[in-house]
Amino acid sequence: MKPFVPKLVYFEPEALSYPLGKELYEKFTQMGIKIRETTSHNQVRGIPGETELARYRNAKSTLVVGVRRTLKFDSSKPSAEYAIPLATGCMGHCHYCYLQTTLGSKPYIRVYVNLDDIFAQAQKYINERAPEITRFEAACTSDIVGIDHLTHSLKKAIEFIGATDYGRLRFVTKYEHVDHLLDARHNGKTRFRFSINSRYVINHFEPGTSSFDGRLAAARKVAGAGYKLGFVVAPIYRHEGWERGYFELFQELARQLEGMDLSDLTFELIQHRFTKPAKRVIEQRYPKTRLDLDETKRKYKWGRYGIGKYVYRDEEAKELEDTMRRYIEQFFPGAYVQYFT
Repeated sequence: MKPFVPKLVYFEPEALSYPLGKELYEKFTQMGIKIRETTSHNQVRGIPGETELARYRNAKSTLVVGVRRTLKFDSSKPSAEYAIPLATGCMGHCHYCYLQTTLGSKPYIRVYVNLDDIFAQAQKYINERAPEITRFEAACTSDIVGIDHLTHSLKKAIEFIGATDYGRLRFVTKYEHVDHLLDARHNGKTRFRFSINSRYVINHFEPGTSSFDGRLAAARKVAGAGYKLGFVVAPIYRHEGWERGYFELFQELARQLEGMDLSDLTFELIQHRFTKPAKRVIEQRYPKTRLDLDETKRKYKWGRYGIGKYVYRDEEAKELEDTMRRYIEQFFPGAYVQYFT
């Protein structure tokens, strides 16, 4: 697929006082993209569209260039200590995505240009924890790879972490546009992860993202560039013929990666889940979706923050986990499965 190009760009005036802000303004001006001004990346108004659905779709192709003023990083998932804030939002239209509700009325894509401030804060966290390793996740609220051909913020972050003694970086993507990252001086301190799934899930629920084959070809490039490699199989979805679909996924993945160094390969396994608020938003934004959101077929599971979610029933979840682990053992016997959830 072609790399993402926004149809509309907003700039905070303060963003133009940073080198990356000036660079992006000149780039988008030369590309002939319509540019507007906004007082804050959190308060963007005037995105075109006669209906809420039309405005949502237009927001997905709108880029906002701003300054990240809150430099206290969020605590990340168990596999990383902090989320490093390079961008927020995604141009993909994955029907099940948790960003549907967490970003709420702000589905546009935001990039932050005060990279020196962000990296200085990251260094502070590294220094506080040294000599322990401090891991940063760069894709908690975005698919950073999908926009990095425009900003190179991720490439700069990779090289920043690569120059530290105790920092590590990780991120996940559904996009194939990795060529500009292959020569980054990562020094083995970045884990490059790809979100993968059966062809059924990608074809039906992940519009606006790279294809199954595109992601696998990109993974081979990344492995060849010496990055640590990982795969996030998510969401694992019980569609008709799912056993065969996921078998083909791992079979093809093994074929594509044949001959590559996979001595430090990781997998993360995440079953499909949804919340009541997410279901309302998904059905509003993707009214023709085939995604099965029937609560009566699911188990209700309380979350850490008091927000419950619907997951597969115990016996179905166990079947999913056992099947995925068996396929991984068959095709990647040396790989490490970090978790199933």
